[in-house]
Parts: sequence; C-alpha cells; structure tokens
Amino acid sequence: DSNMPLEDSVNKIIPGSSFQDYGAETNFWNNAYSWEPKKQHQFVMEIDGIPSYLVKASAKPTITNGEVTLDHINVQRYVKGKSMWNAISITLYDAIFPSGAKAVMDWVRLHHESATGRNGYSDQYKKEIVLKSLSPLGEVIEQWLLKGAFITEANFGSLDWGTEDVVNIELNIRYDWAFLEF
Repeated sequence: DSNMPLEDSVNKIIPGSSFQDYGAETNFWNNAYSWEPKKQHQFVMEIDGIPSYLVKASAKPTITNGEVTLDHINVQRYVKGKSMWNAISITLYDAIFPSGAKAVMDWVRLHHESATGRNGYSDQYKKEIVLKSLSPLGEVIEQWLLKGAFITEANFGSLDWGTEDVVNIELNIRYDWAFLEF
C-alpha cells in the first residue's frame, strides 16, 4: 500500500509498531543517509624533519591487547594482559628537492651513524608524529598523536629502466603509544 507509513511497510509483522520498539533510532531513515564518511586520501602527517607533502600513505594506529588465562578447576577465564601499539608503515615520495631520502637518512643517523658505528640516545631519535584526517573542506576532523616514534626499517625504493613509476620510500615505524585527541 503506497499510503502505508514507511515503518509499517518495512515491518509488516506488527503493523503500527515503530523502530524504537526494537531499539532503533526514531529517525533511522533520515540519519542513515545523512552522514559523511572519512576518506582515506584526506589526511596530513607531520613528522619533524620530513615535509608533510612527501607523505603519500600511512597506516593508522592499531592496538593489540594480550590475554591472561586464569585456570580454575575445570574452566578457564580470561582477563586483559599487556597492551601493545603495533608498528605502522608509511610511504613517502622521494622528491629531488627537498630530497625525501636525505630527510629520512637524517632521521636514521639519529638512530645510528654508519660511518662511526655510534648509536643515538632515544631522546634524540624518538619523535612525535601527528596524523590528521581532514574533512572535504580541509578541516581537521581527527587527530592522532604517536609518541616515541622511531624507524625500525627504511627501504629507499628501487630503480627500473622499464617503468615510469616514481620512487617511493617505505618506512616501518614503531612507537610507544598513541592517543586519539579528537
């Protein structure tokens, strides 16, 4: 019936009942089509010493909670163990100027200086990374802080006469913890 209320046409089992009777929002249909998703390509990452416009791609933070097994007679139960923030991968463009490779190597040298074999102190090579998601208008709508970030692997890309691809730098970044500011 075209004159039947939307809720009744969807719920023919009990006509006259509302979505709210089933724990759904009363304006479900209006809200279902009125939200804007965050888009993967709308972000900016800030790392001291690396220009933001060289950051091509980045994973977002992930956390893993360990589990502790509590054995008791014939059963097991579980509680949360240690929490660990997982490493992320970042892809950079290797620009001619400013050189992406040089910016990364400057950071690597704070970790370890190959010429002398000297390792750096963590307060010198660990950095704070800010990852900002942007709205379609460029407003910051989400901001992550990654504390104590350092490079565990730097891959400076590859060269090939048979392609027209740009050179990318792949970084694996370990950090102590992350905080979602908003």
